[in-house]
Amino acid sequence: MSGGDNLEFEIRPNPAPVGDAERAALLANPGFGRIFTDHMVTIRYADGKGWYEPRVEARAPIPMDPASAVLHYAQEIFEGLKAYTLPDGGVAMFRPDANAARFAQSAQRMAMPPLPVEMFLQSLHEIIAIDRSWLPTSDEGSLYLRPFAYASEVFLGVRPSMEYLYLVIASPVGPYFSGGVKPVSVWVTPDYTRAAPGGTGAAKCGGNYAAGLSAQAEAIENGCDQVVYLDAIERRYIDELGGMNVFFVLDDGGLVTPPLTGTILPGITRDSVIKLAGRAGRRVEERPVSLDEWRTGSASGRIREAFACGTAAVITPIGKVRSAADEFVIADGGTGEVTAELRKQLVDIQRGRADDPFGWVHRVL
Repeated sequence: MSGGDNLEFEIRPNPAPVGDAERAALLANPGFGRIFTDHMVTIRYADGKGWYEPRVEARAPIPMDPASAVLHYAQEIFEGLKAYTLPDGGVAMFRPDANAARFAQSAQRMAMPPLPVEMFLQSLHEIIAIDRSWLPTSDEGSLYLRPFAYASEVFLGVRPSMEYLYLVIASPVGPYFSGGVKPVSVWVTPDYTRAAPGGTGAAKCGGNYAAGLSAQAEAIENGCDQVVYLDAIERRYIDELGGMNVFFVLDDGGLVTPPLTGTILPGITRDSVIKLAGRAGRRVEERPVSLDEWRTGSASGRIREAFACGTAAVITPIGKVRSAADEFVIADGGTGEVTAELRKQLVDIQRGRADDPFGWVHRVL
């Protein structure tokens, strides 16, 4: 099959899918990212040929040559989004077009061929349709979708690969943080930075996360749930958490979040929060926030709330900040009304329980 923007997917159903009883037992307590559905999507790419051989097939290990480029030069990108059960029994995704656009932007930064938007969206439709029975119906449950692509050419040499493999896998999930929504504690790492200007901070690539694992381990060693990074130049300003953006709620109800300067991932939940807050009449500033401002603002009450946001965690309140020098508690202790209000608005839109003023909900079934 020749490459192109519109490809017909070959459907190869799994000959040995998980049985109904076993699947129901798994869905009773799925955790996050521990169990997977019966199928996956694959699409191949070759230089001069384009994208070809789109398939839905049984989820299985990927044969890989030891000289595959991704293993040596880390040319890889991924996305994360969710599908939800709607009140009428249908299924919808939240802002998948935004994920498609960011996937293409990440590809450009990593010198990879962009996957056409329509092909990206169709791949998500295909796996949801064939694995519909894996979608949790609980209030906190969803089907987490993981599209990703990597350099599959077999060669050793520092240049962009000429071959790639795109896949989508799916995982039924519950809340990202065990125990549901509760205030998390964050550790300000003194030694590590997430990204520098001109780097890959704005791309959703695995290398960014691998580079943060030592910092996350440091956070856990210091009794915290997540790491928070300072900027790479002055080591003064808040960048983002290990896998989430961060917002501060001021005493007048306004919001502040660090700006997108190329070192911070342009989170889709972050953008959604900005739009929801603006529609509600709240002032939203995108500007640098120093650790000192966060500390003194929490002490004075100027900064009333803080929260992290992302696809996996949605909106999660921050209760305590710890660093090598000291620790302080957010003014409201992580029980903020604005944080809770924004979370409820966002979740209700995602799950079809409220009006969708921005056209974010993408119905699949």
